[in-house]
Amino acid sequence: MAYLGIFVMFVLTAGFLVTMLVLSTVLGPRHKTLTKQLPFECGSVSVGDVRQQRFNIRFYLVAMLFILFDIEVIFLYPWAVVFKELGWFGFFEMLTFMLVLGVGLIYVWRKGVLNWNDA
Repeated sequence: MAYLGIFVMFVLTAGFLVTMLVLSTVLGPRHKTLTKQLPFECGSVSVGDVRQQRFNIRFYLVAMLFILFDIEVIFLYPWAVVFKELGWFGFFEMLTFMLVLGVGLIYVWRKGVLNWNDA
């Protein structure tokens, strides 16, 4: 009985998955044409093979920075939940953590990683 909630969540998730797959098959498009099969992204038709294109390194740098600061938010949530139990020590530890990440953000900002005008 201790795992009943997990089992119910598993059954609901599997049911939702099967329902969405069946609905997409039943209600999905039936007439496939060349125009419908073309890759389409951001309002324009793709040109060339994606394996042959080279991307600016800034896309990867911004993606890594996003992951870094996303992880910061993930650490902020549990800290906020137990904020009162941690007391001042926990507050200053999180302040130190935020300060280190803030210094990192200022560093990448000064290096011009976030500047897209000269790309």
